[in-house]
Amino acid sequence: MGGVKDGRSRRQYRSPLREESARRTRRAIVAAAGELFVLRGYAATSLADVAAAAGVARPTVFAVFGSKPALLRQVLDEALAGDDAPVPVADRPWFRPVWEATTQGELLDAYARVCTLIGGRAAPIFETVRRAADTAGEVTDVWNTLQDNRRKGAAMVVERLAHLGPLRPELDLRRATDVLWVLNDPAHYNALVIQCGWPEDSFRQWLAARMRDALLRS
Repeated sequence: MGGVKDGRSRRQYRSPLREESARRTRRAIVAAAGELFVLRGYAATSLADVAAAAGVARPTVFAVFGSKPALLRQVLDEALAGDDAPVPVADRPWFRPVWEATTQGELLDAYARVCTLIGGRAAPIFETVRRAADTAGEVTDVWNTLQDNRRKGAAMVVERLAHLGPLRPELDLRRATDVLWVLNDPAHYNALVIQCGWPEDSFRQWLAARMRDALLRS
């Protein structure tokens, strides 16, 4: 006697416990990778190393991320944004004061605060990628994307800054974007806070002052 398959068996079963376990695994892999990439360097860190540090099997890392460059991109994304939620940096709550500022000074103070926050999370992995891009071809594209995204972010901030008041007379929007792109580099945080030991508040104040001096009419 032929049976008829129950249509319910075709429905995809979603287990909250399984999904939470997968999220924990993903977070463990990203955390381990970020630590090892910074500590050992990108080239010297294998996916097997990451798997061992995360407490998972090597095939699990491949299953979740597919490749080491993809894992590096995820590490960078989470360092920049603070978590793995699919929300652009410029739309994060901690970026909102930049868009809500009503004066140029308030905007640059808020942006310096954002750059300090990002630097605290991302400066070490930025430096890792900066060094690796010179020797690892697959990292060059990652580095170029980082540079392009920083420039796009700078352009958005400059556009808002120019809306609130005049820029220095020698600056058009493109040149002002060049200037802010240089200043929003986490390399400054790495040099002054991590290497020289500046307090974050001192760095934030220094950065805001440099932005005002470079972009605004005196």
